[in-house]
Amino acid sequence: MRILVIHQYFLAPGQPGGGGSRFNEFARLWRESGHEVTVIAGTVDHATGLPLEGTRGWIHRRDERGVDVRRCHVPGSYRHGYFGRMWAFLGFAVTGTIGAISAPRPDVIIATSPPLTAAITGAVASLWHRRPWVFEVRDLWPESAVTTGVLKPHGLLTRLLYALERIACRRAAIITVLTPAFADDLKRRHLAAEAKLKFVPNGADLEVFAPASRLNAARERYGWQDRFVALYAGAHGRANAIMQLVDAATALRDRHDIRIVSVGDGPERHACEREAEVRGLSNIQFIGPVPKDEMPGLINASDVGLAVLQNNPTFLTVYPNKVFDYMACQKPVVIAIDGIARTLVCETASAGLFAAPEDGNAIAAAVIKLRDDPGLAAALGRNGLAWVRTHADRRVLARRYLDALSTLAPQCTES
Repeated sequence: MRILVIHQYFLAPGQPGGGGSRFNEFARLWRESGHEVTVIAGTVDHATGLPLEGTRGWIHRRDERGVDVRRCHVPGSYRHGYFGRMWAFLGFAVTGTIGAISAPRPDVIIATSPPLTAAITGAVASLWHRRPWVFEVRDLWPESAVTTGVLKPHGLLTRLLYALERIACRRAAIITVLTPAFADDLKRRHLAAEAKLKFVPNGADLEVFAPASRLNAARERYGWQDRFVALYAGAHGRANAIMQLVDAATALRDRHDIRIVSVGDGPERHACEREAEVRGLSNIQFIGPVPKDEMPGLINASDVGLAVLQNNPTFLTVYPNKVFDYMACQKPVVIAIDGIARTLVCETASAGLFAAPEDGNAIAAAVIKLRDDPGLAAALGRNGLAWVRTHADRRVLARRYLDALSTLAPQCTES
């Protein structure tokens, strides 16, 4: 099968800042299974807003770990506020569409959102190549932008994005969703019937993320010594509400044996760093972006994984990516996200403790409980690892995705 993936945020090898590697792993596994994969991706790191090294020109084709990747120009406005980012999304919709229609004719096309504008490229590529396309929903857009206060509920841009969402759901042959709650939302709003929806959740690459010694080079490099480290790894945007980690560090000011560490980048990072300095906190450390291949060592060097988001009803429907990596490395999780993520971590997998979102005191209390009860922490870590091995192995999920794509095979015959 020839698969064309449209993914603006497809990670480049060694890309600082890391990010979701779902399709990097899927592409590798599909290629190893004998399928041909071409990826249409952007030229900007989504976390830092900086251009990726070696991606000049409108379309830059290169081999990235055996995958044919065509990096399409993203306007430099990406770093200049939300509307600058929207302009960059539209810019990629244009250059990505050129890249997609000039790519070899695929058997099936996948367009993954956000950004929602990937649906434009997916729909046009489907018409050009006369092939079915799959619309993947990794986040509910534009709903999440509205509930986080980025977009006005009834603004013109919001209405246009909701219209694009409706068109994408109607035109796509299949809609893949990362959580059952996304499927429920689309059905409730009459955007998709049950038969059109396929559930392929996030998971972990168990060949990369696996339990290893806590006393490793990362612990030495960052000066953690014998401290109990609670690690957050992920984006530092408005939706993540990273200031709650600063609040947690404030509550933990007198626990000199505990350190909070934040890995990643985004528009809210520097404000949080400044606030930590104003409060005189020495127990919180902002490492900044690191390449994806350094993350297993960082997680294994830590003692607990933190997953946090804004206290927002939209986030009742999400599974944060990093939770699966924490569990794969046998780390207990403190999850400051309510809804299905809380259910998964605390009930289904019995792999962590819940703390109320944006409540630094609650996060601090959960970290202290795990620090002071090593038996509990070890048991939760074991439970999480067992659950991931059974339910969230990326190899299994890659095959599940292929099964969904194979249902489109009758539509892939030459016309």
